[in-house]
Amino acid sequence: MSNQMFDVIKSDLEVLEQGLQKAVTSTNELVTEVGLHIVTSGGKRIRPALCLLSAHGGKSFDLAHVLPLAEALELIHTASLVHDDVIDEADTRRGAATANARWNNQVAILSGDYIFARAFTLIAEEDYDAHVSKRLAELVCNLSVGEIIQDNAIYQASRGMADYYERIQKKTADFLEICCELGSMVGGMTKEDVAALGKYGHCIGMAFQITDDLLDIEQTAEKIGKPAGNDIRQGIVTLPVIRALEVSPDAKELEAIVTDMDMTDEMVERALAIVKATDGVDFAKDKADAYLEQAKASLPESLPSEIREAYEMVADFIGDRDF
Repeated sequence: MSNQMFDVIKSDLEVLEQGLQKAVTSTNELVTEVGLHIVTSGGKRIRPALCLLSAHGGKSFDLAHVLPLAEALELIHTASLVHDDVIDEADTRRGAATANARWNNQVAILSGDYIFARAFTLIAEEDYDAHVSKRLAELVCNLSVGEIIQDNAIYQASRGMADYYERIQKKTADFLEICCELGSMVGGMTKEDVAALGKYGHCIGMAFQITDDLLDIEQTAEKIGKPAGNDIRQGIVTLPVIRALEVSPDAKELEAIVTDMDMTDEMVERALAIVKATDGVDFAKDKADAYLEQAKASLPESLPSEIREAYEMVADFIGDRDF
């Protein structure tokens, strides 16, 4: 993560870290231990950072007022990852043991529920417009729907581009859109600028997930903190694979691999080789780049220059990231 990207809100993010730890602290020792393990196991903090940047763009920035929202957004993200790790039977995330691996599935699921509830408690305790809690509730619904769509499509060959885009919108883009939208709203930006920043969030969210899916094809386990080819292994068909299924001379073989619930390591390697032999990776990169251009073009004129620069750096980071 580039340190410069969020330099303008560095002190805000330090306060946020303390707030996150306080938010998961319970009167029960085990709940506190699990909660602290989960929120201190790394993470880029992109969601609360986008929220804070958006709030800084408004005329009425008040850190104490926006922090509970920024913390709630990160807690919702964190809780959803805890549940994802149980679904995926993942042992590590960001190089650290997952809650399900360190404790068990029951503790992990209930800790995720606890963290979701703590997020909404933070929102309830602050005097926000009703639109804030409504959008956050929609967000959790969409995250769930995105996962259900994905789960329903596993070990099936390409469902087509439209299905893929709908899935990543619900899983990732809606989230970043809401971070920018609610942050700018709480910060006092105009309706037009709130909508423009929401569009920026949507576009970088689409690019972020496409890039994430690319990393699964291109990078090593050491670099990304989870096994390479993990999506293929789990029967999840991403954009480079969908493209390869459309254009590869070995499409039938690739289809046979991605639909096989008992695929071996060798089969995963072969699937990766088939995808890499096509233009699937470049095709996905071009799509991500187009979204990032759109994101930059959406930034409102009213933004202070240092906030605009930070937003542009976020877009560039997503385009260039290799972990």
